[in-house]
Amino acid sequence: MTLTLDQLRTIHGAGGVRGVTLRAEGGSFYVEIETMQGESGTLAKARSTQPREFGNPSQALSLLHRLGLAAGAFDLRGWNPALKAGSRSRPDRAEALRRTHEAASHDAWFRAQVEEALWEADDPDTAWMSHEDVTADMATQRARIMEMMAGKPGKGR
Repeated sequence: MTLTLDQLRTIHGAGGVRGVTLRAEGGSFYVEIETMQGESGTLAKARSTQPREFGNPSQALSLLHRLGLAAGAFDLRGWNPALKAGSRSRPDRAEALRRTHEAASHDAWFRAQVEEALWEADDPDTAWMSHEDVTADMATQRARIMEMMAGKPGKGR
């Protein structure tokens, strides 16, 4: 028999779990459950009858702890660390997660910039420049740069 996480949660909530064993097989770990009716089962993958495999026992223990199953047993007789499955690295997901973090960081920076600009715009002490003044100032700066590029000494401002 296999039990999904929801089924285990329900059985445990009703006081129907007699014991839990973390069993090793090869390089993987499985959670076995014994019910108060004397039935045994294995924790299954979500929406499946296949046993849920843990590559790291601390992941299984953490899950059991979150469920409130604080006591149990372990069976390491079938454990062979040399058979531990290789890293399940997902470089595509890692890259997507990195881009997501960068986007969130940029979004936070952008929102802070907008908030600061709005604060400055609302400040009664803010000095405003007309479009004509800005255009004239930019023309003066461009002329000075052009003079510098042509090798002519510029006039100080």
